[in-house]
Amino acid sequence: MSSEPEEATRLRFRGGPAVSAVPVVFFVVWAVVQSGVLGIGDTTGLVVGMLLGLIVGLFLVRGEWKTYADVVFDGMTKRVAATAIVAWLWAGMFAATIQTGGFVDGLVWAAVALDVGAALFPAATFLLAALLATGIGTGYGTAIAFTALVFPAGVLLGASPVLLFGAILSGAVFGDNLAPVSDTTIVSAVTQDADIGGVVASRFKYAVVAAVFALGGYLVAGSAMSAVPLAGAAGIAETARPLGLVHLVSIAVVIGTAVSGRHIVEAVSWGLVVAVALNLLLGLAPASRMLVFRAPESSGVVQAIDATPVVGGVVELVPTAETGVGGALYTGAADFFPLIVLVLLIVAGAEVMQRGGGFDAVQSFLLDRVATNVRRAETTMVLGTATVNAAITINTAAEIAVAPYVARLGTRFNINGYRRANILDANTSALGYIFPWGGGVLAGFTAMQRLPAEYEWFTQSMLVNPAAVWPFVFHGWFLVAVFLLAAWTGYGREYVSDRRSGEVSRV
Repeated sequence: MSSEPEEATRLRFRGGPAVSAVPVVFFVVWAVVQSGVLGIGDTTGLVVGMLLGLIVGLFLVRGEWKTYADVVFDGMTKRVAATAIVAWLWAGMFAATIQTGGFVDGLVWAAVALDVGAALFPAATFLLAALLATGIGTGYGTAIAFTALVFPAGVLLGASPVLLFGAILSGAVFGDNLAPVSDTTIVSAVTQDADIGGVVASRFKYAVVAAVFALGGYLVAGSAMSAVPLAGAAGIAETARPLGLVHLVSIAVVIGTAVSGRHIVEAVSWGLVVAVALNLLLGLAPASRMLVFRAPESSGVVQAIDATPVVGGVVELVPTAETGVGGALYTGAADFFPLIVLVLLIVAGAEVMQRGGGFDAVQSFLLDRVATNVRRAETTMVLGTATVNAAITINTAAEIAVAPYVARLGTRFNINGYRRANILDANTSALGYIFPWGGGVLAGFTAMQRLPAEYEWFTQSMLVNPAAVWPFVFHGWFLVAVFLLAAWTGYGREYVSDRRSGEVSRV
């Protein structure tokens, strides 16, 4: 998928190609200090870190700074970044709309009715998140929807917040890795010259093994880390209404439309239309809670519009100082704006590293010095994807960057396309939800940050720092472990000559 940098836009740095990694390394160090050391989960702060990293890189480049600036712009306009952004915006609006319709209330009611306590809640969350992510093909969308909807219900019942967030991210990893409509699945198949159906069929044996261990982990950890329900939870549970569960229909519409082959934008849009209709028809939420124009009360025109029967329902008269737009649709999209800016800047930093030869230098070192036999070659594929994922926060972008290296290395040792695609996708899917600065982690955290404003009982202390969740993304860790063991033992390994035999050919 990636190509050699064009000579006209190749960057040269003082100190050699490795220096091209300075902007990304600067950001990673900033993110670790801000989130891990200082415990500050502020996405806008990360934006500043990436901006400063790009500025530092500017002073290290040889030649005209304009060329460096052009590469930054090229990176920010990459389609892969736009794909993630679209998923965040649509999923954010959808989650906020069904949340307004009382879906969390319905989940609390169902959890009490089915006697799913705090100990079992993380395991159940992992299974449901995996199901949704596999259906709609976007782990980011799943992380946003489940953090906004299921996470508060589990916290209310006494489940450990950090374990619950880890279970949600694990489910997102499972779906990103296995869903036929996932962008990472498609990229892995296309870049390794393999068909998507065969790739999905051949990766079951890895994904299921990791999922079984992860489920066991959540059952054990859920029992060990669960606490008593929050004060007042009994009262909230008693007043919870089952009617909000009607939004399972909205979710089913999204899954059904996505599985039928429609674009994820179309699928979520249909789900959004159904959610809005259900909120209005069943009286779950008035129109003004989904979209409201807070206009100055002194305006005669605004007063006339406010008196209109239908349009007036989304207009609210307020003092001039309080004017603005609000509602679930607005906040569902607006909350992701800082994250969107951050992603654009990180992809730009990765483009600088690619045009500066940083990725090529890493690949050449691994090819010449490390990958001297098939076992070591597959091990370096796993470790190489881990390294690139650490530098690029969007897992699809990381996959595109490292795909030529995996193809080149696999071809050298005659490893067939299915195997290469599986190694490539599993590790990029997993690590994109483990590193604290990963897009999936930040997307879920962004959705979590608006919960204190949604629920009176949800306090700031219940927020999970992105730097704290990485040990609890069990499926991600087990998936990486499975592939390391597979590389060392040869489990599931097939060569090009085997391509027409075995399970993949039957598909």
